[in-house]
Parts: sequence; C-alpha cells; structure tokens
Amino acid sequence: GCTVKYSGYLGNWNKLFCSNGNSKYPRLMKLGKDITLWGLEIGLLSMTKGEAALFVLAPEYAYGQRGCPPSIPPNTTVLFKVEVLDFIDSEECDAFFELTYEQRDRLPLEKLLKVAATEREFGNYFFYKQCFKIAKDRYKRALSILDCSSSSKAEQSQINASKLLLFLNLSLTYLKLERADRALKYGELALEMDQGNAKALFRCGQACLYMKEYSKSRDFLARAQCIQPFNRDINNELKKLA
Repeated sequence: GCTVKYSGYLGNWNKLFCSNGNSKYPRLMKLGKDITLWGLEIGLLSMTKGEAALFVLAPEYAYGQRGCPPSIPPNTTVLFKVEVLDFIDSEECDAFFELTYEQRDRLPLEKLLKVAATEREFGNYFFYKQCFKIAKDRYKRALSILDCSSSSKAEQSQINASKLLLFLNLSLTYLKLERADRALKYGELALEMDQGNAKALFRCGQACLYMKEYSKSRDFLARAQCIQPFNRDINNELKKLA
C-alpha cells in the first residue's frame, strides 16, 4: 500500500485532468487495485518513500488506443507528477491471511514476526491519520498473529518484545478513543512483560486520571517519574493530577 500525491496532465504539462493535490491526508492505495495504470505502477515500484518524480507515459502504458472519454482522447501520451508520501509492503500480510490456520501454524517465527510488524506499521499509519478505530483493529490483528507460544526462551522473548510494542500502541489508541478502562488494561499487560516500562506506567497513570482514580494515577505516574525524572509529559501529568 502507498500514499501518493499525484497530478495527471495532457499536452505540455498544461492541461490537468486528475489530481489529489488538495487532499490533506491522501488515502492508502494498493498497486494493481486502486492504481491500475501500468506505467504508473511500474514507476511507483521504482520509487522510495519521500521521493518525487515526473513520468511521461506512452499510450500503451496509460489509457491505450481507446483513451478514456471525455477527458483522455484515443492514443494519448499522458504526464504524471508524483510524490510518494508513504509506502508499506503488504504482500506478505495479504499472503498470510489467505492461509488456513493449519498452514499459519507451520510458518517459521521469523515470518510471523514480520507480518505482525507490517500490521503494526499499518496501525501506526492510521493512528497518525487520526483514524483511531482502524488503527486499533490493525494492532489487534497483529496481536492475533503473535498468539502463539514457543518452546525456546529466545523465541518467546522475541514474541514478547513484539507484543509489548502492540500493548503500548493499543493503550495509547484507547486513550484517544476515550476508553480509559481498555487503555488501562493494555498498559497493565505491558507492565506484566516489563514492570519498569516508563511509557506503560505513564499510560496507566493517564487512564486512571481520566477515570478519576486519583491515588492509582499518582502511584503509576510517580513510578514513571522515578524512572524518567526529566520527562516533561510525566511531570505535566503529575501537575494536572495535583
């Protein structure tokens, strides 16, 4: 999936026929599904995040012999100005969710961790676009992938490290959704894995403050402050509590 700013032109860059340049948050699009112009697809696959490019697409790489009436005449060369804002490779995720549960169980841990990390990346993308419900669903989907136990200690610690990040993400996302009870639950799950995690203590403190459980909030925030005494967010939250 990628988010792209694009403008399509006819002639000598002087006749605009399509653009999403006015959109503050362009939507996440899939190559081959939302972006179907062959030339544009080839061009985007050659680009990296943050890169801008100009493409000149011959008719066979664009709208072909028929064109696209009324805006694109037959056999027209089109021009595209493109900027890649974000790029997340979803191929492995798509393949994973097409497998049966038995096939998923047979996958190596490395593959599971990679798919979960990509789902978390999607969650982060939607979080920063302030689509908190979608972000929450992607984080939970990543957790479901990691719902496996391992015989080796080293592998289990890798699973736990990935889960910890997701618990912290979910705690913050539920705070944004004003579901402090759920934010506290995920903050506490993070603390079960890492009792000295300042971020988890801070999230729990924020959740308790929201629920007006002031002494519990003070306890969590004071523990967070002991670990990170100069953290401005923690100190501000304690002032708010006072």
